[in-house]
Amino acid sequence: MTDTKIAPKSPKAGANADVASGVAQFLTPVVQELVALAVNGKQAHWHVRGVNFIAVHELLDEVVAHAQEWADLAAERVVALGLPVDGRLKSVADKSGAVNPKLGFQPYDEAIADVVAQIDLAAEKVAEAIDGLDELDPVSQDVVIEIRRGLDKDRWFLFSHVAVK
Repeated sequence: MTDTKIAPKSPKAGANADVASGVAQFLTPVVQELVALAVNGKQAHWHVRGVNFIAVHELLDEVVAHAQEWADLAAERVVALGLPVDGRLKSVADKSGAVNPKLGFQPYDEAIADVVAQIDLAAEKVAEAIDGLDELDPVSQDVVIEIRRGLDKDRWFLFSHVAVK
């Protein structure tokens, strides 16, 4: 007869509780800013107007998809270390530095400026996580370095639509 009383303990992936707690401290704000970026990016995607409409509309969809992927990546790292992560709507609204975007249609340059500002907020949290995770957990630091690389690229692609020189 198989002993069913022995169940695996929560996942720790080799981390101790202090490391997991530290990782959660740095990655939770990253998750929250990326969730806000995804929501506000989608708002911009629906309402962008102007001569560059189709290019910006489609690019904003990619930015949203990336933000969702990266939020999932960061959240799953925390969960893999055995802790929950708070990406609930109210928590994101309360803790994100994001400003509610203007309601309604926007010229493409204003929509881009709003999303770039949101990317900059997320990049700040990512930079803090890169610094804070340096000695704490290099694996988690690698996760946020990957996210930063992607945010920088998305910002560049968006900003290139409005840069003059």
